[in-house]
Amino acid sequence: MRASFVLSEVLTGLRRNATMTVAMILTTMISLALLGGGLLVVRMIDKTQAVYEDKLEVQVYLTSDISANDKRCAKDPCKKLRSDLENDPAIEQVTYENRDQAYARFKQIFESQPELVKLARPEALPGSFNLKLVNPDRPDVIVQEYSGRVGVDSVADQSEFLERFFDALNGFRDLAFLVAAVLTAATLLQISNTVQVSAFTRRTEVSIMRLVGATRWYTQLPFLLEAVVAGLVGAVLAIGFLFVIAKVFLGGAMSGVVSANVISPIETSDLLLVSPILALISILISASTGYVTLRLYVRQ
Repeated sequence: MRASFVLSEVLTGLRRNATMTVAMILTTMISLALLGGGLLVVRMIDKTQAVYEDKLEVQVYLTSDISANDKRCAKDPCKKLRSDLENDPAIEQVTYENRDQAYARFKQIFESQPELVKLARPEALPGSFNLKLVNPDRPDVIVQEYSGRVGVDSVADQSEFLERFFDALNGFRDLAFLVAAVLTAATLLQISNTVQVSAFTRRTEVSIMRLVGATRWYTQLPFLLEAVVAGLVGAVLAIGFLFVIAKVFLGGAMSGVVSANVISPIETSDLLLVSPILALISILISASTGYVTLRLYVRQ
């Protein structure tokens, strides 16, 4: 089989059906980009969960009068509460954060959103004790023990927030996978239609080749390769799109949240891990759809 002939036939087919080829490339790109986005979110969730498992804490928020008048926690009831927390066997580490420190951390987290920082005031953020537990799986014990104590406004369990936070991320992941599945179905139809049209426009030359002894594989391979090439171009565009989004979105709009370790960043290694998966999926989908279409609809 002459490789130059097959290559020329592939290029000819792509050029003849330029509009359908472009449509196939775009649908492939969008569906793979959404699939890749879902896979990257899975990676981000796994890494973020691993980080928070070691840093899971319980916050004991102080009342407004203590937050305003005892920023060093040097007087009762703050001093007494701190002593009780430090002597509690269920608590591994106690860190005190006053109102000013809480406001400074808030500005660091949301430094990329100056409008939000302008709306916040130090008075709105209470002082707190951040507790690292000996057994992170039992925060309810601390919540029950210290809720309602003198000087305590509320006790917050980070695990509740994290559960809602990860539920939101999982919802985004599931939505991306759902839309990707719908677009993949559209991609399959587009590939099938493109192969059929390409085969129809060259039916005369294919018939002549069969008459002079060309095998079915020899005449159908160019159509199969057309689908694979278009799919690979779509995959490359999808990978490039993901690189741009990761750098622009997480490197810009989400930089403050990432730098504050609220969520784990999507790193280049994550993109490099997902990229060959997307390319392989593109090849498999394009090749299998093209093969099935040729077997069912093209009889030359």
